[in-house]
Amino acid sequence: TNWLDEMVKELESTNAKYTEEEMKERINAEKKLKTFPRLEFGDPGIYERMKKLPSRRIILTHLPPHLLPPSVLQSTAKILVLLRNPKDTAVSYYHFYNNMPVLPSFASWDEYFEAFMKGKLAWGSYFDHLVEWNKYIDHERIMMINYEELKEDQILGMKRIAAFFGFSLSEEDFHRIAKETSFQAMKEKSNETHGKFGDILFRKGVVGNWKDLFSKAQNEEMDRKFEDCLGGTKLAGKMKYDVYCKA
Repeated sequence: TNWLDEMVKELESTNAKYTEEEMKERINAEKKLKTFPRLEFGDPGIYERMKKLPSRRIILTHLPPHLLPPSVLQSTAKILVLLRNPKDTAVSYYHFYNNMPVLPSFASWDEYFEAFMKGKLAWGSYFDHLVEWNKYIDHERIMMINYEELKEDQILGMKRIAAFFGFSLSEEDFHRIAKETSFQAMKEKSNETHGKFGDILFRKGVVGNWKDLFSKAQNEEMDRKFEDCLGGTKLAGKMKYDVYCKA
C-alpha cells in the first residue's frame, strides 16, 4: 500500500500540475493529521482533520468494505483495491508482524502460519477480505489491480490507474514516475519518508518469496483454502492464483 500510495500521489500531482506553493499546502495538511493517513489509525479527531485535506484526497486503508463508512461506497469517490497473492501476503505479513514493535511476535513460521490461516491476526482473515471485495468486482467506481502485474510492468499498471482516475500524463511522465517509485528508490529514501518504520515497510518487494518458507503441507493447505473461499470467482481469475501460487 505504501508503494501504491506513492505511485498514485505522483500520478495525481503530475496530472494536476500543482505549483510549489500548492504542493507545500498539501504536504502541510498531511502533517497536521499527526499520523499515517489511514482510515483505521489515529484518534477520533482524525476524521475531522481528514476533511480539511485539499482535494483530491488520497486516503489509504486496509479495511474491508463492511467496515468502511457507507458514504464512501455511496459517494463519487473512486476506490483502487490492491490485490496480492495470499502466499506472498502471508510471508510479507509474517516479517511485518515480527518486526513491528506494537504487534506480538511469533516464535516460528509454523506458529504464524496457523494463525494466518485462521485469521487470528490484526485486520483478520485475508481470505475473508478477498471474498468480500469479490462482491464489488464489477462496481463502476472500484478498480482492482494486482501487486504482481505492477511488478511485471509498472508503467502499464500506472497507465491503467491513470485512466481509471481520469489523469492525463505523457509517456515521459510515466517513465519518470516509475523510476522515482521503484522499490529500490523508495527503500533508499524510506528513512526520510517513513522514519523508523522505513526498514519494516520496505523489505524485499518481490514476487514468489513464499517458496522459501512454505512446507509441502502448508502449500497444499492454502491451495485448498483458496479454492474453498474463492474458487471459480472473478477475483480468483484476476489474481492468477495458478500462475503465482503453484510451486
